[in-house]
Amino acid sequence: MKNEIYRVAERYGLKVFVVSNSYLNVPRDPRLSLVVVSDSFDAADNWIAERAGPGDIVITADIPLADRSLKAGATVIGNTGVPFTTASIGLAMANRELLSNLRAMGEVTGGPKPMAPRDRSRFLSALDEAIQKIRRQKIG
Repeated sequence: MKNEIYRVAERYGLKVFVVSNSYLNVPRDPRLSLVVVSDSFDAADNWIAERAGPGDIVITADIPLADRSLKAGATVIGNTGVPFTTASIGLAMANRELLSNLRAMGEVTGGPKPMAPRDRSRFLSALDEAIQKIRRQKIG
C-alpha cells in the first residue's frame, strides 16, 4: 500500500514517515522520509508509538502497535482499510492472542489473505476519510 499512501500524501501535501529496520526504496520527495531504526525487536513499532498522537494516522497490520497508537490518540488504519478503533481493538488483541496460542499448540492457522482489489479500494477510502476527519477537527 506504500505507493497508494505516497499518492494520497502528494495530493494532500502530507508528511509521511516510512519506518523500517532496513533500507527501503522510498521515492525522492521532501514529504517522504525513510526512518531506519535498529533491528532490535519492536524498534520500528517503538519509534512509531513514541511519536504518534492526535492528528497522526498510523497505518499498520500490527495489532499491538495499533493499540499503542490508539492510546496515544492517533487514527489507525489496517493495511486492508479496516480502521482500528477504541471499540474494536480489544477484540483484535484477543483474537491475536488466541491465534498465537493455537500456533504455539501446533495448530495451523494460516496467514493473512492476499490483498484483493476491494481491499485497496477500502484502504484508499478509509485513508481519505481519516484525513478529512482530522482536517475538520483542526478547523473546528
